[in-house]
Amino acid sequence: MAEKTDLIALWRTIQEAGGIEAYIESQLRKKGLYVRRQDTDNMSASELENYKTALRLESAERKKIASECWRAYKANHVVFLGENVFWSDEPFNGPYETINPEERAAENGLPTLDNPNQLAEFLGLSISELRGFAFHTDLAKFVHYARFTIPKRDGTERPIWAPMPRLKEVQRKILTEIVERLPVHGAAHGFITGRSIVTNAQVHRNSRLILKMDIKDFFPTVTWRRVKGVFNRAGYREQVATLLALLVTESPREIIEHNGQKYYVALGPRCLPQGAPTSPSITNALCLRMDHRLSGLAQKAGYRYTRYADDLTFSLPLENKGKPHLGRLIGLVKSIVAEEGFQIHPEKTRVHRIGGSQRVTGLVVNGDKGPRVGRELKRRLRAALHNRQNNKPRPENAETDAQLRGYGAYIFMTEPELGAKILQQLAESDKKE
Repeated sequence: MAEKTDLIALWRTIQEAGGIEAYIESQLRKKGLYVRRQDTDNMSASELENYKTALRLESAERKKIASECWRAYKANHVVFLGENVFWSDEPFNGPYETINPEERAAENGLPTLDNPNQLAEFLGLSISELRGFAFHTDLAKFVHYARFTIPKRDGTERPIWAPMPRLKEVQRKILTEIVERLPVHGAAHGFITGRSIVTNAQVHRNSRLILKMDIKDFFPTVTWRRVKGVFNRAGYREQVATLLALLVTESPREIIEHNGQKYYVALGPRCLPQGAPTSPSITNALCLRMDHRLSGLAQKAGYRYTRYADDLTFSLPLENKGKPHLGRLIGLVKSIVAEEGFQIHPEKTRVHRIGGSQRVTGLVVNGDKGPRVGRELKRRLRAALHNRQNNKPRPENAETDAQLRGYGAYIFMTEPELGAKILQQLAESDKKE
């Protein structure tokens, strides 16, 4: 820490001297090593030798001072951010720079971040730490993420790249102080305070039919340049927007080993990692225009529309007796989604009519009752409680205690009275064991 402070102070001194060359010359003069250049044609042999010796001493000292200047410069400037990332330490405007960005940032209630040094201070980082977190390379020996997988409903594995604690802390700061202050559409219900799977499902009660569509490869489609556009539009200039975008993205990678060394090989451009706290909220801000367009389309067609992350839901109210025009709606949705830089998953478009079970974000919405958990989960939970209360052995694939409590809390979210009863029964059975 003391060394970093010294380098920051040194750079301030260099600036006060008039720049690196002026500082080097002042230091050489101070040490009595500065050599005034002379014509050597009329020098004697001894004078020439002395002159050359003085030049060698000056050159050696100049290299030492220049090296310290470079270290001071790097401690105060980003310098380089890796492969395929344009960077200049001089302020510059990008091609999509927002007009009057400071006014836009103020409208959004965002912190003033005019340059990399202000961003580093805001995040509690040194410039070198900021550069390290944002730096990109296609072949890395170390990344700031830990990889694990979780099972998907179709039986395949979903890779999760979770940020290491220090980067996660930085991303949470970006999330709470910047991303969560950006405008989102009222149709978005995922990862927004006061909204949930329940509020998402609530919109679609009492429906003649429900159309559900999924966006394919949602997070991987949001590349770091698209994220930079979000921060540009929010009110940040090119340098800060570039750094913020790199801090919240990472390339999908394959882990390989060669000669005992582990390598992380990039499989594509940096994008939103599934596992970073910032990723879901960034997509909400990014999808503002898409949500506005899809909501307008739904209203014109007599439908209701919501989005929960990558799940798009359209429902035709029961009282709407007109033609559903379902094929036309699906075609227009695909077109709008494509124009907004995404793609509808071709195998995950589903239609649920009034005669069957209608579910939205996992909750049953048939009729005018509120969203609720399906009967099968309630039956499984009651059976598990019955077995516990009667001291029956658990099957090998039975839910854990934590899973049972999670199911109870899940039911409590939609049916508080029933959920509270189940949680109480689970607590009582815990005491018996």
